[in-house]
Amino acid sequence: MRSQICSSSEVSFLMEAHDGLSAAIAERAGFKGLWASGLSIASSLGYRDANEASWSQVVGVVERIVDSSRLPVLVDGDGGFGNFNNARLLARKLRQCGAAGVALEDSCYPKTNSLVGHRHPLADVDEFSGRLRAVKDTVADDLILVARIESFIAGHELDEALSRAHAYADAGSDAILIHSRRSAADEIFAFTRAWQNKLPVVIVPTKYYRTPVSAYRRARISTVIWANHSMRAAIAAMRHVCNRIIAEENTASIEPNIATLDEVFELLRYDELARAEAHYLLHPPDSGQ
Repeated sequence: MRSQICSSSEVSFLMEAHDGLSAAIAERAGFKGLWASGLSIASSLGYRDANEASWSQVVGVVERIVDSSRLPVLVDGDGGFGNFNNARLLARKLRQCGAAGVALEDSCYPKTNSLVGHRHPLADVDEFSGRLRAVKDTVADDLILVARIESFIAGHELDEALSRAHAYADAGSDAILIHSRRSAADEIFAFTRAWQNKLPVVIVPTKYYRTPVSAYRRARISTVIWANHSMRAAIAAMRHVCNRIIAEENTASIEPNIATLDEVFELLRYDELARAEAHYLLHPPDSGQ
């Protein structure tokens, strides 16, 4: 579990999941770990990624993601949905539903998605470190704790990111997620050179997606998160299908290009249900009468 999320030895990849179906698809594709994306979960619920979805709604979705695959799930916990008490409550509930880890970002509540707008105030370092300590004291080693640094998102320089990384390491974090909205990974590599792998580094290359994975390996990046791509692919596919059906008033032309019902039934293991019915329903135990 830990090796798929924050190992220092070899880069690993987490695929975004926002519901049980996307989790099952990612597992079937061969991914070894999942990212329960705050943006994608909020979007799938019809909310904006601005703390509009509650922590309990997020936990409910995570429970379905965990139940739908056998993969470790790192959860995007935003800033913990409040102060230290909210953060430790979130962590306790995530542990109970089987998550492998949680990432908390040093943003002020309510947060706004890192790639939207330019107003991204940061939490006080000491206050956020208290949130991290509260989570670690609550879940100990049962839940991997990733401290997400938003310094570059907020427009600060490298020194601020490094100062926060050291403070968050001292607060008990297991890994550091360093985020950037630039189209090149220069900020990320400046951080990794200075950080020297004191804790494993996690990245989210949504904007600098053209950077080759070989560069991440050279920089000793621990984990790469593909953070929202299943959700975005679903939007594009559903929009295309809806537009075709409304225009053509039938589904004949789209049927060859969408999943068959048999594929749906196979992905969600309807065959297991049939075997269970044969075992439990068709052969009831002898009552002895």
